[in-house]
Amino acid sequence: MLSRIAESLFWIGRYIERSDGTARILDVHLQLLLEDPWIDEDTACRSLLSVMGSFPPDGLEVVRRGDVLQRLAGDRMNPASIAYSLSAARENARRAREIVSTELWECLNTTNARMPRRLQTEKAHEFFQWVRERAALAVGIVDASTSRDEAWQFFTLGRSIERTDMTARMLATRSLTEASGPSWTTILRSCGAYEAYLRTYRGMPSARNAAEFLLLDRLFPRSIIYSIQRAEECMSAIDPRADRVGHSNTVLRALGQIRNDLEYSPISEILSELPAHMRRVQTVSREASEAIRGRFFPTQAEPSWIGEIS
Repeated sequence: MLSRIAESLFWIGRYIERSDGTARILDVHLQLLLEDPWIDEDTACRSLLSVMGSFPPDGLEVVRRGDVLQRLAGDRMNPASIAYSLSAARENARRAREIVSTELWECLNTTNARMPRRLQTEKAHEFFQWVRERAALAVGIVDASTSRDEAWQFFTLGRSIERTDMTARMLATRSLTEASGPSWTTILRSCGAYEAYLRTYRGMPSARNAAEFLLLDRLFPRSIIYSIQRAEECMSAIDPRADRVGHSNTVLRALGQIRNDLEYSPISEILSELPAHMRRVQTVSREASEAIRGRFFPTQAEPSWIGEIS
């Protein structure tokens, strides 16, 4: 497969997942700001922007919900925003048009065309729901109509790397506003994990069990461990010789190290230092992405987050 095609598929997967994850995080936190009058809106908004790798507009003394919505949802020049992700996914599909299915191209093209130019704060929840539905449609089209060849592997590899990063960001927002942060029930619902959690633990969410589920559950597709394992499987399928002797492959080494750190650390220790552990997961996701770029896409500059952890 041509490296430019593989790169486009990888980034289509990442950008679709990024739009979905950003919509989930914003939906939870903007709704929380609306419902809880005791939260310092400026501090919470600045913290949320920081977790998402973005910054408030220059010269803005007080950051409000509308500013966050515009910056992380509607700003077409910000790589951390939903609008940018949808546009970039469509552009990468155009570059790989000879291999992208007609259904996926039409889905991404229509989604980008229907992205509103101006977002209304009072209709934010409906917008986030629409983004999640369009992302699910795009992923469903790929899963239903793509052979499990290198094209599917690169697309799924991109999704898995991005989902690892986005779930880590979602968990990092748990402690943004101390006691006023979103409950674990809210975090589980935002990940689409609440019903799956109840079937697994058969009880109301506790901090320990909810964190364990979203971090370490090997069967739930949005957990960090599941996403890392899926990325490892894709790498092994793309380059079957990579792990024949040890783990000389830098991508597998980075993913394996963070997986071992999470699996063998006591959950109480991870919970006590949750933001630090999630920053580590985000750093490894970036390192894995850079290693993939260096190995498979050496001639192209890497699209990246603004303010990505270094």
